[in-house]
Amino acid sequence: MRLCFLVEEQYRYDGMPVEVIRRLTAWGHRVDVLRPGSSLLRLSETVRAGSHDAWVLKTVSGGPGLTLLEAAAAVGLTTVNDARSIRGVRDKALAAVIGRSRGLPMPVTYAAARPDALAELPETEFPLVVKPADGSSGRAVRVVPSPDRLAELAGELSGEGMLIAQPYVRNSGIDLKVYCVGGELYATERCSPLHPDRPAHERRVPLSAEIAGMAAEVGAVYGLDLYGVDVLLGPDGPVIVDVNDFPSFRLVPDAVERVARAVLELARTGGARPNMGEAASRTDGTRPSTDRTGPRTNGTGPRTDGTGPTADGPEPGTADVIPLPEPARVSVQFRATAAGEGR
Repeated sequence: MRLCFLVEEQYRYDGMPVEVIRRLTAWGHRVDVLRPGSSLLRLSETVRAGSHDAWVLKTVSGGPGLTLLEAAAAVGLTTVNDARSIRGVRDKALAAVIGRSRGLPMPVTYAAARPDALAELPETEFPLVVKPADGSSGRAVRVVPSPDRLAELAGELSGEGMLIAQPYVRNSGIDLKVYCVGGELYATERCSPLHPDRPAHERRVPLSAEIAGMAAEVGAVYGLDLYGVDVLLGPDGPVIVDVNDFPSFRLVPDAVERVARAVLELARTGGARPNMGEAASRTDGTRPSTDRTGPRTNGTGPRTDGTGPTADGPEPGTADVIPLPEPARVSVQFRATAAGEGR
């Protein structure tokens, strides 16, 4: 296969996606890398139908990479994730509207072009979490304890464009991150960046059926295949505070190989989300079938269904994971990861 990765300077040496690119190349695939933030591109030749089997985006929010990915989608190229889906989560104001309208447990969200406009909110809405609508990697996220502290943020946030503000969700200071890759869910917990005084410890943790179903619903609502969900365990239950396309997949076992295989599968299927009905029905501790890419080659060539050696390399190592259910079946009981694994 021939793939194109859009990688901005911030991620030039990042393991995700650099190691994924190396793995795909080692498997014999051709991977072209474009750096939209520093390269002069002749668009008529770079973005054209039939040039690649898929384009993959790993860039900062607000950077030029998403525009190029949308251009690739406009000429009929497969994109990972779907370009329209990425736009729906990178704009955090848009993501909040989409999520709440579809019933996801997300905080009430306010939008303002200037920090001082937030002073119109009643004091009962404070403390607030304020961040840029196009923010990423925790950039310029601030907790505002009271209205009189808004003036202190004017200088920091005045150049950030559209801002969103959400009432602070009381929690233990621990963030839960749920990752979806290759149709499977993994969870880690870590100290919240809003609580820097807490010990900086990150580990894999079990997933409850409630949160696994919620994470699966996020993929269906936004149309994402590779994504991460930030969840807070508040006094009234879990709350979704952020959704990320192509996250770091930190602590996911065999993450590089799993992401590489997911990219290949999405390229082969045209970006269609896999039918995970069989995976959702598995509660007996066995791994679901991985035959998601269509018929086998009937002995005329390497198998492409993930059940044996392929042209892309050996099967990734097994791990205790949460299979991703279909949205209609999110109430199914899930296997939780072993509590001590991956710590």
